[in-house]
Amino acid sequence: MKSAFITFLAAVAISMPVLADDASGAAAEAPVERSSLDAEVQSLRRDVVDLNRDLFMLEEDLLFPASTQVAVFISMDVGTFFALDSVQLKVDDKEVANYLYTEREQDALKRGGVQRLWLGNMKAGNHEVTAFFIGRGPHTRDYKRGTTLTVEKGVGAKYLELRISDKASQLQPEFVVKVWE
Repeated sequence: MKSAFITFLAAVAISMPVLADDASGAAAEAPVERSSLDAEVQSLRRDVVDLNRDLFMLEEDLLFPASTQVAVFISMDVGTFFALDSVQLKVDDKEVANYLYTEREQDALKRGGVQRLWLGNMKAGNHEVTAFFIGRGPHTRDYKRGTTLTVEKGVGAKYLELRISDKASQLQPEFVVKVWE
């Protein structure tokens, strides 16, 4: 994909007109030519950005077709009893994602943000999804908890949410894997 993009940029660069200094001293025409050249370059830049976006979408469709696609998201509700440091995600005992959070990302999750942790492919059938959450629990103690869910993957995309919420009745965090319908 990158080689095709680089070839395209090289072709555009070669086909662009080169400004030549006119020996007759046509100084008034140079700013006009330069401004039209700047406009043309800006137009080409927009075209390249649009093409790059289209190529990215095409690449994602080819790598993750809807029939096998699985996306895993993480969200947090309040976060009073748990401060998230990292998440490790395993699918069928194979580690597929491991993410370390910054304070800014933790704050975004606490304010209702949702992060796509992993996007991958799974064949149809039953799969075991396991997530390990590492952070600081009640009384600022180190905390590591895991949750597991057996997911039945059929035809079509599957979306899973790893939800961290406060369980006020027990003054403990709760970790749940939820399948979006």
